[in-house]
Amino acid sequence: MSITIHTDTAEETREVGQIIGRVAAAGDIYLLTGPLGAGKTCLTQGIARGLEAPGYARSPTFVLVTRYQGRLTIHHADLYRIGHPAEAWDLGLEDIIAAGEDVLIVEWADRAAEIFPDDALWVHLDYAADGDPAACEVIPDSDGSIPSRHRITIGDAPERYGRLLERLKRRSLSDALDGVS
Repeated sequence: MSITIHTDTAEETREVGQIIGRVAAAGDIYLLTGPLGAGKTCLTQGIARGLEAPGYARSPTFVLVTRYQGRLTIHHADLYRIGHPAEAWDLGLEDIIAAGEDVLIVEWADRAAEIFPDDALWVHLDYAADGDPAACEVIPDSDGSIPSRHRITIGDAPERYGRLLERLKRRSLSDALDGVS
């Protein structure tokens, strides 16, 4: 089962993340991919909010891994600065995955795709072509235009995330029906 969700604002992207966080379970691994400014950190902020973590999740681009305590412990990694997949192991990700007790969120996960287990959930964030401007950090396209809507795509999700996909599909259907009278 797969799903694509469009969001028009950073807050809507956080709301999708909040749904993910509310159903997150120990051992869940969320692997985020997409270009700069596509909403990876916004989605993470929502996941942390859904997991009842106090404060505001920030991108760990320079520290590489941050930890937040909510209903479950959240490890938020950013692999943007790594040069080789083996460097991801040096961050302690292997121990977090092996323990299976916490939630792991990895931005730029495609930089070390081979190290993650098959039961992780891949989430691709990108810009869509239409809609109003929406971004946590708006990065102009190569032609100088500002991307507008965001697209969150979850491909073939492992079975353990079935409940999550059902919730996200209900959210998408509800949003689509809001404009129908």
